[in-house]
Amino acid sequence: MAYTVKEVSEKTGVSRYTLRFYEKEGVLPHVGRDKNGVRLYIDSDIDWIETVQVLRSTGLPLAEIREYVELYKGGRKTLQQRKTLMTRQKNKVEEQISRLIKTLEKINYKLALFDAQEEKFEKLP
Repeated sequence: MAYTVKEVSEKTGVSRYTLRFYEKEGVLPHVGRDKNGVRLYIDSDIDWIETVQVLRSTGLPLAEIREYVELYKGGRKTLQQRKTLMTRQKNKVEEQISRLIKTLEKINYKLALFDAQEEKFEKLP
Protein backbone atom coordinates (compact mmCIF):
# COMPACT_ATOMS: atom_id res chain seq x y z
CA MET A 1 0.00 0.00 0.00
CA ALA A 2 1.23 3.50 -0.81
CA TYR A 3 0.78 6.58 1.35
CA THR A 4 1.05 10.29 0.62
CA VAL A 5 3.28 12.56 2.66
CA LYS A 6 0.16 13.84 4.42
CA GLU A 7 -0.97 10.33 5.36
CA VAL A 8 2.49 9.38 6.61
CA SER A 9 2.67 12.56 8.63
CA GLU A 10 -0.66 11.77 10.28
CA LYS A 11 0.29 8.12 10.80
CA THR A 12 3.73 8.78 12.33
CA GLY A 13 3.31 12.19 13.93
CA VAL A 14 6.28 13.46 11.92
CA SER A 15 5.62 16.74 10.15
CA ARG A 16 5.56 16.92 6.37
CA TYR A 17 8.45 19.36 6.52
CA THR A 18 10.51 16.89 8.57
CA LEU A 19 9.71 14.03 6.20
CA ARG A 20 10.91 16.08 3.24
CA PHE A 21 13.96 17.17 5.23
CA TYR A 22 14.82 13.56 6.11
CA GLU A 23 14.58 12.60 2.46
CA LYS A 24 16.76 15.55 1.42
CA GLU A 25 19.33 14.67 4.09
CA GLY A 26 19.52 11.07 2.89
CA VAL A 27 18.12 9.35 5.97
CA LEU A 28 15.12 7.86 4.15
CA PRO A 29 16.67 5.56 1.58
CA HIS A 30 13.86 4.57 -0.77
CA VAL A 31 11.03 7.10 -0.98
CA GLY A 32 9.34 6.58 -4.32
CA ARG A 33 7.40 8.97 -6.49
CA ASP A 34 4.49 8.59 -8.84
CA LYS A 35 4.53 9.73 -12.48
CA ASN A 36 3.75 13.29 -11.35
CA GLY A 37 6.62 13.39 -8.88
CA VAL A 38 4.39 13.06 -5.80
CA ARG A 39 6.10 11.22 -2.95
CA LEU A 40 4.66 7.80 -2.25
CA TYR A 41 5.65 6.02 0.93
CA ILE A 42 5.29 2.31 1.56
CA ASP A 43 5.22 0.37 4.82
CA SER A 44 9.00 -0.13 4.82
CA ASP A 45 9.42 3.66 4.53
CA ILE A 46 7.26 4.06 7.62
CA ASP A 47 9.49 1.55 9.42
CA TRP A 48 12.51 3.66 8.44
CA ILE A 49 10.82 6.84 9.66
CA GLU A 50 10.09 5.21 13.00
CA THR A 51 13.70 4.00 13.23
CA VAL A 52 15.01 7.48 12.44
CA GLN A 53 12.73 8.97 15.10
CA VAL A 54 13.92 6.46 17.69
CA LEU A 55 17.57 7.13 16.86
CA ARG A 56 17.01 10.90 16.93
CA SER A 57 15.32 10.60 20.33
CA THR A 58 18.50 8.99 21.65
CA GLY A 59 20.55 11.94 20.46
CA LEU A 60 22.11 10.27 17.41
CA PRO A 61 23.05 13.02 14.95
CA LEU A 62 21.60 12.97 11.44
CA ALA A 63 25.09 12.50 10.03
CA GLU A 64 25.41 9.18 11.87
CA ILE A 65 21.90 8.14 10.85
CA ARG A 66 22.88 8.93 7.25
CA GLU A 67 26.00 6.80 7.76
CA TYR A 68 23.79 3.96 9.00
CA VAL A 69 21.55 4.30 5.92
CA GLU A 70 24.59 4.17 3.64
CA LEU A 71 25.83 1.08 5.45
CA TYR A 72 22.39 -0.47 5.09
CA LYS A 73 22.52 0.14 1.35
CA GLY A 74 25.81 -1.78 1.35
CA GLY A 75 23.97 -4.96 2.27
CA ARG A 76 25.24 -7.93 4.22
CA LYS A 77 28.90 -6.95 3.99
CA THR A 78 28.20 -3.96 6.28
CA LEU A 79 26.28 -5.91 8.91
CA GLN A 80 29.09 -5.74 11.48
CA GLN A 81 29.54 -1.99 11.01
CA ARG A 82 25.81 -1.41 11.46
CA LYS A 83 25.82 -3.59 14.56
CA THR A 84 28.76 -1.61 15.96
CA LEU A 85 26.95 1.70 15.36
CA MET A 86 23.80 0.40 17.07
CA THR A 87 25.74 -1.10 19.97
CA ARG A 88 27.53 2.20 20.54
CA GLN A 89 24.21 4.04 20.60
CA LYS A 90 22.66 1.41 22.88
CA ASN A 91 25.51 1.97 25.34
CA LYS A 92 24.90 5.72 25.26
CA VAL A 93 21.18 5.20 25.94
CA GLU A 94 21.98 2.89 28.86
CA GLU A 95 24.27 5.59 30.29
CA GLN A 96 21.50 8.16 29.89
CA ILE A 97 19.06 5.87 31.67
CA SER A 98 21.51 5.33 34.51
CA ARG A 99 21.94 9.10 34.95
CA LEU A 100 18.18 9.61 34.86
CA ILE A 101 17.62 6.92 37.48
CA LYS A 102 20.14 8.63 39.78
CA THR A 103 18.41 11.95 39.17
CA LEU A 104 15.03 10.42 39.93
CA GLU A 105 16.36 8.89 43.14
CA LYS A 106 17.60 12.33 44.26
CA ILE A 107 14.25 13.92 43.46
CA ASN A 108 12.39 11.17 45.33
CA TYR A 109 14.69 11.69 48.32
CA LYS A 110 13.89 15.42 48.34
CA LEU A 111 10.17 14.72 48.06
CA ALA A 112 10.38 12.31 50.99
CA LEU A 113 12.06 15.05 53.04
CA PHE A 114 9.27 17.46 52.13
CA ASP A 115 6.65 14.88 53.12
CA ALA A 116 8.39 14.31 56.45
CA GLN A 117 8.54 18.06 57.13
CA GLU A 118 4.87 18.50 56.27
CA GLU A 119 3.94 15.65 58.55
CA LYS A 120 6.01 17.14 61.34
CA PHE A 121 4.32 20.54 60.99
CA GLU A 122 0.85 19.00 60.84
CA LYS A 123 1.41 17.45 64.28
CA LEU A 124 2.31 20.81 65.87
CA PRO A 125 -0.45 22.54 67.85
